[in-house]
Amino acid sequence: MKEIETTNRKVLQKLSTTEKQNSEIRNTESKGTVYIEEQYGMIKFERNIKHSKERIWETITDKNEVFKWLPNYEGTFNGYKDGTIELINTVSGSRVTGKVLVYERYSVFEYEWFIAPNQMFPNGEPKSVIRWEIKQNDDLDSILIVTHSYLTKSTALAFAPGWHAYLDRLEAVLANRLPPDWVKRSAEVKKLYST
Repeated sequence: MKEIETTNRKVLQKLSTTEKQNSEIRNTESKGTVYIEEQYGMIKFERNIKHSKERIWETITDKNEVFKWLPNYEGTFNGYKDGTIELINTVSGSRVTGKVLVYERYSVFEYEWFIAPNQMFPNGEPKSVIRWEIKQNDDLDSILIVTHSYLTKSTALAFAPGWHAYLDRLEAVLANRLPPDWVKRSAEVKKLYST
């Protein structure tokens, strides 16, 4: 594990929680970690999900499923080999583009997530990459590893609570439950990601 550089010291940050919603325990033992190295940051989550890798794959690659857990985005999400991504955030107006880089069915899905310069990101995020890895743990459980890399330091720290909320929503969709509100959930977990 790498260290996060903070003012005049280095700290190791490993995050996990256990929480409840609608009287059900959600799998939020996320092991969400923010890594900072020189000018770049990376966010990494590892979750044990009680679904097959085939079901998880469908939920992260099929545009009809993606928009259930990725709120406030619309546009093109072609989650297949040589596919493209072109999305607009309907709240902030930010534009995201990219190409699918790796498509190994049921195991690895990686794509560019380039954020065009906008009010929130004056310089954009021209190099970021999102990688999903799925490993079958047993017949019913899978390990999902999500990495968002090549982010600027400030964006990596700002995006960590949002990713936590997206993954909580993803798990709710997989379980056929109403996903938590993304804004509210991000705010609830933000304190976990402060340095």
